[in-house]
Amino acid sequence: MNLAIHRLRMLQALARYGTITGAAAALHYTASGVSQQLALLEKEVGAPLFERVGRRIRFTELGRILGKHAEDILAAEERAKAALEQARGALTAQLRIGVFATAAVGLLPRILDDLALTYPAIEVTTTETDPEEAPVAVRNGELDLGFTIDYMDAPMPWDAGQFRTVVAVERFHMAAPRADFPVGEAVRLADLANLQWVIAGPKSRFGRAVRAACHREGFEPRVAHQIEEQATAMAMVGSRLGITLVSDLAVPLRPDGVDIIALSENLSRKVVLISRATAPHRPALEAFIESARTASAQLGLAVHGPESAAAPSDSHFGP
Repeated sequence: MNLAIHRLRMLQALARYGTITGAAAALHYTASGVSQQLALLEKEVGAPLFERVGRRIRFTELGRILGKHAEDILAAEERAKAALEQARGALTAQLRIGVFATAAVGLLPRILDDLALTYPAIEVTTTETDPEEAPVAVRNGELDLGFTIDYMDAPMPWDAGQFRTVVAVERFHMAAPRADFPVGEAVRLADLANLQWVIAGPKSRFGRAVRAACHREGFEPRVAHQIEEQATAMAMVGSRLGITLVSDLAVPLRPDGVDIIALSENLSRKVVLISRATAPHRPALEAFIESARTASAQLGLAVHGPESAAAPSDSHFGP
């Protein structure tokens, strides 16, 4: 009997999400593709692994047994990769990294430059991944590492099966239409209460964190435009449609017609790299994380003190 790793990963996702559609969405496959691969897995096993009950599935006894062992097999695969990397004289590996937009622009090029100098045989491929989707992609084995973000006011729900390292702390600044505020003078958040805002919606963690910071200063922001991407929000600021808050890594994306103004309050967020807890000591992952720390230090975003754990982070957005 030959059991394909990628099919076991699909079985694992099916157990987690309970539907073919949910598993397919998490793994970025089509539902028909997942169905076909699971049918092949059943053929390899020689027996049904699950049955459909309405829109959901129910595992057979054999399906439950294989699902339990799939976790062990996938964990063993991680340990084997780590052992092979440690045994090689020169560190050689392929890494799949999920990165959100501003980290891709502001941080990733420096990371890859440093990695190319220190470990040139590590091959990195990247996929733009929403920070809130990265933990799922890492857990399902689509990514080896994923960049995500943590705020105290809108904390990320952490998976106990994942290991995380804070690699940067970004401060926030106000982006305002050119010449509306004196450049070089910090502004208080409360002074912005009567202005129009361009910020992410309240369903996003960024949007919730911004609103919570404003609430602490005693006001509800007058949100005229709900925009998720910081680059798009700054473009709208340049058209004099309001003000917004932008993080350090987004500042290089500032368009013409926009000034970046310091805030009196220390508003910040943490940039976190997550990996599966089954491979926290894989040398290639540690090399990438170290290059991320180096790049963050070069940008003045270094983390002070140990910042890796398997428990929820204490990162913050606010004083």
